[in-house]
Amino acid sequence: MHISLPCVAAFLVFGVSVIASPSSSPFFGAQTVNLWRLSRGRTTQATHFTAQEGSQVVLGNDNDYEEFPEKWFEQPLDHFSDDPRTFKQRYWVNARHYKKGGPVYVLDGGETSGEDRLHFLDTGILEILGEATNGLGVVLEHRYYGESIPVANFSTDSLRWLNNAQSAADSARFISEVKFDGIEDDLTAPGTPWIYYGGSYAGARSAHMRVLYPELVFGAIASSGVTHAAIELWEYMEVIRKAADPECSKHIETSIAAIDYVLLHTPHLRKPLKALFGLAGLEHDDDFASLLSSPLGAWQAKNWNPEVGSSEFDKFCAALAQPFGHKGANEIIVLPGQLELPVTVYNYAKYLKKNYVSKCDEASTVEECFGSYNDTKFQNTSLSETWRAWTFQVCTEWGYFITAPPDQDQPRIVSRLNTLESNSRICRQAFPPGEHVSVPSLPNITAVNVLGDFAIAADRLAIIDGEVDPWRPATPHSEYAPTRRDTILQPFKLIPDGVHHYDENGLQNMDDEPFEILNIHKEEIFFVKEWLKDWQAVQK
Repeated sequence: MHISLPCVAAFLVFGVSVIASPSSSPFFGAQTVNLWRLSRGRTTQATHFTAQEGSQVVLGNDNDYEEFPEKWFEQPLDHFSDDPRTFKQRYWVNARHYKKGGPVYVLDGGETSGEDRLHFLDTGILEILGEATNGLGVVLEHRYYGESIPVANFSTDSLRWLNNAQSAADSARFISEVKFDGIEDDLTAPGTPWIYYGGSYAGARSAHMRVLYPELVFGAIASSGVTHAAIELWEYMEVIRKAADPECSKHIETSIAAIDYVLLHTPHLRKPLKALFGLAGLEHDDDFASLLSSPLGAWQAKNWNPEVGSSEFDKFCAALAQPFGHKGANEIIVLPGQLELPVTVYNYAKYLKKNYVSKCDEASTVEECFGSYNDTKFQNTSLSETWRAWTFQVCTEWGYFITAPPDQDQPRIVSRLNTLESNSRICRQAFPPGEHVSVPSLPNITAVNVLGDFAIAADRLAIIDGEVDPWRPATPHSEYAPTRRDTILQPFKLIPDGVHHYDENGLQNMDDEPFEILNIHKEEIFFVKEWLKDWQAVQK
């Protein structure tokens, strides 16, 4: 199984079991790509691998899942023209519990290889709902990800069929035409109840499928579904700042305030400051600032199951709190280069050098590893550059550029130098105008939000979110969203202390799950069974 790298959005914690994609954590533009390459032991050279590029967390798992062999379904390259070209879309099936008359559950693979979703087919939400209702489970890989690649390269022109409308049409055609090996029954919709599930970006797609194709999608569950697209999502970091241990948040705030003061007000100390982090040769301050934010994405890598989640954010917090001799983390020390900084900044520098800067090999300069102003670094269009798929979606329809809070007086855990201009530069660098299509100056978020935005709703559409999910501000549980009731027909549930799509994974024995996870799984079983009663009543 390939383990791939949120999208949405970049964070990399080297050597931990959960690695997020360039979008699943905050999107810091070109720095995302730099870290992605370093995680594979390279800076500018392309090598072949399969990787996740999306807004979801990838759970480490060594299981090959031989029980679920890959299968293929033919799709048109373009659903909305007479272009005759097609491609093969990959999917996997769990028929352990299927009995005649049972429903079909399809999990949208989202912006990652579908192989990274097979644990949800084995012990996660598909297995849980399938066992409870005699249903069939399916993982459907998204076009342009994993092995469902419809083009020869990832140039701007070749990526023009990667959008919400085409992807939704893929799912609709699959649901209405697929034939499952070894099952004589016709399980296509609308003759069979199909329930669509997705987490994060795929969660938004799940909600969209219920709205766009109600005749095919009988029900849908949107887990951490980011149904509100936004140019900037500074609130992502605010969730972390407020939810993290107060002492840790204070240390990060103190560090960023001190660093920003040097970068913005004492130019002669910029180089000594960067040298403290092992980045003296990094030319541009915004590249330095974006790298500083990378450890914060580890918050999203938390999971209720410690065997698949990451404790790296807690390790980062512990590192910041270390004393320096007899001085506490918030006390001032004098460092080489006439730097007078809080101890926590020194600790921040040690952590970043150990976990990030050290990955820049001796043959490369820190500018080559972490710089973002060399356009040619981001213009290799080969299929090995899998980061390009989600980045294209960010640049064209979804956005989510993580910036500093607009209120300059507000406490912050990201530098003021994390700006929209800095983080969106990658869109112009990576996707120059093609012969057939150009990337807009800013993403066309209306293409997403017109489908319902914060207020998206339908009967048999469940909204499931996490209380401290940094993506919550882009979901229907956002503080900007209208209030709504939680009902059986339109479930609206918030998992206490939950982070990102916490309901998607499970344990082999569901009763061993923590209370809040067991509770949400039981609630999902209950309302899905109630939905299916409606289906059965109509069929009689």
